[in-house]
Amino acid sequence: MTSETIPASSGSDSPRSSEPVIIEPSKRWVPVNLRDLWRYRELLYFLTWRDVKVRYKQTLLGASWAILQPLLTMLIFTLLFGRLAGIKSDNIPYPAFSYGGLLIWIFFSNSVTNSGNSLVGSANLITKIYFPRMIVPAAAVGAGLVDLGLAFIVQIVLMIYYRLPVTPNLVMIPVLVVLVTALAFAVGMWFSALNVKYRDIRYAIPFLMQLWMFLSPVIYPLDMLPHKLQWVLTLNPLTGIINNFRIALFGHQNFEWKSLGISAILTLVMLVYSAISFRRMERHFADLV
Repeated sequence: MTSETIPASSGSDSPRSSEPVIIEPSKRWVPVNLRDLWRYRELLYFLTWRDVKVRYKQTLLGASWAILQPLLTMLIFTLLFGRLAGIKSDNIPYPAFSYGGLLIWIFFSNSVTNSGNSLVGSANLITKIYFPRMIVPAAAVGAGLVDLGLAFIVQIVLMIYYRLPVTPNLVMIPVLVVLVTALAFAVGMWFSALNVKYRDIRYAIPFLMQLWMFLSPVIYPLDMLPHKLQWVLTLNPLTGIINNFRIALFGHQNFEWKSLGISAILTLVMLVYSAISFRRMERHFADLV
């Protein structure tokens, strides 16, 4: 069992420097110490901005990559799938339709990839001081929210260009962003713990993300598939999130509450499972990383 000493801190709620902290699997039903996470909230903030700065440090275009990645991908998808393949887009201009799906997908994919490699990339920090290890993958996901906010500007431009109506459905966008953030954190946290023990996980993540994209309605509407296949894809938590995100953007139909409920339940289950698995493996991080 790993024992780490917490450095002295001026905060009144911080443990004394002489107290050893024993990291062990939680015996409670809820495996997360919320009070501990709240105590280190400032560290979460600084690690998030560290990830943002490191990502674009010494780059030619800087934060513009957050916009260029979904924009260029949307242009390629529009040419290949919208024009050449003639994929339907629910009577929505295909560029706006595909970009709406790419916003969620690229945020999710980048967040899972970055958080999955976050613990290994923070080895020096993990082996020197104690703090809740969940903060590291959480910071990687939080940094992705900055890119999502920048990329959303292009979605607004597309809606104005194609004169798409603004509907009250837009109020659901923050809820859906929170849901996909929780899903990305759950998957990324689980991968990050596995990556400490099995280093080939870092090579498996990009491959799994590619497969996951084609199993999600990013470039196609769900109703173009056979009914039986639609039901199977509904078990993918991203399906309900992406479909309802488009509905929130364009207001072209009523919300699919059933698929959204399935996505929420699956996300909660994955979040609890990932937290339990993470806590069980956490005590070995300092020795393996």
